[in-house]
Amino acid sequence: MNLDFYKNQATLKQKEHKKFLDNLKKKPPKNLDYTVQETHDEVFEKIDCLKCANCCKTTGPLFTEKDTERIAKHLRMKQVDFEAKFLRTDEDNDKVLQSLPCWFLNADNTCSIYEVRPKACREFPHTDRRKIYQINHLTIKNTLICPAAFEFVERLKKNFEK
Repeated sequence: MNLDFYKNQATLKQKEHKKFLDNLKKKPPKNLDYTVQETHDEVFEKIDCLKCANCCKTTGPLFTEKDTERIAKHLRMKQVDFEAKFLRTDEDNDKVLQSLPCWFLNADNTCSIYEVRPKACREFPHTDRRKIYQINHLTIKNTLICPAAFEFVERLKKNFEK
């Protein structure tokens, strides 16, 4: 997977993507949620996250209280100890990883806590959401990190040109 290629393409097409997504927000098509889900499924049939894991290497998720409880229990740690060892509080008062890449990313790009991973990780890159136009800013940002998010926007454009 050529991450530089995807990042360059995403950078070049940011204005085009933003305009497309803004138009979806202004006038959402009747079949938007269906087409979004269909496009998401198409993309993930072709893109294997295990060949990339760029999200785990370059961005950290927000950890909710439920996330930290669940992961600490899974690791047989006290929640306070889990947070002290792995997390920090950022400028927005959110709990995030102390450093990147993610502590739980294995050498083969698998996740050592996959079955209990944070909600933000389970939902990333958020390309299967209903009312996708509510997170346009996030979708654009994710195209710079995630080849699947870039491909999603590109395919969604094609699917609505039909």
